[in-house]
Amino acid sequence: MLIYSMGVSVDGFIADREGAFGWTVPSEEQFRFHTAQVRELGGYLCGRSLYETMLPWETDPSMRDNELRAAFADAWCATPKVVFSRTLDSVQGNARLAEASVAEEAAAALDATDKDVSIGGAGLAAAAIELGLVDELRIFRNPVVVGGGTPFLPPVTENVPLDLIETRTFSSRVIYERYGRARDESD
Repeated sequence: MLIYSMGVSVDGFIADREGAFGWTVPSEEQFRFHTAQVRELGGYLCGRSLYETMLPWETDPSMRDNELRAAFADAWCATPKVVFSRTLDSVQGNARLAEASVAEEAAAALDATDKDVSIGGAGLAAAAIELGLVDELRIFRNPVVVGGGTPFLPPVTENVPLDLIETRTFSSRVIYERYGRARDESD
């Protein structure tokens, strides 16, 4: 299953008009939840910006300054990553540059594991959504309205029916929403 998971504002943005996303910093409870989710992944497809944002978890020892952060770093480092970039010549850590299309790389990542694969970065996820590749959306809805910025979802030309699978409210008032793409009985 291909999963797209991000922290979003109530109005559906993953970053505000200035590109900031500090309001998505998880509480300890939510961070533990994220760590458990990353441990369940067999791979991660990411765009350049997300790769660069997450790279310190693989390269900077100070990111392991407590048990909770070390556990996340261990889980993140163990997850194979495919990075989509037009500008990078090389990548570090447990990552490689994409050599094929989003559809081909997603299929290869899913074929390489019996676990779920996640996709991240708004542009990359938008391409996968447009191709009908994303099976599940996991939204961490933060109690803030930012009024513009980078949208979580791209515009679509047809409705995408979803089934609500799970919700959870964290003590930080962040609401986790998990949706699966509704399938026709003919699918």
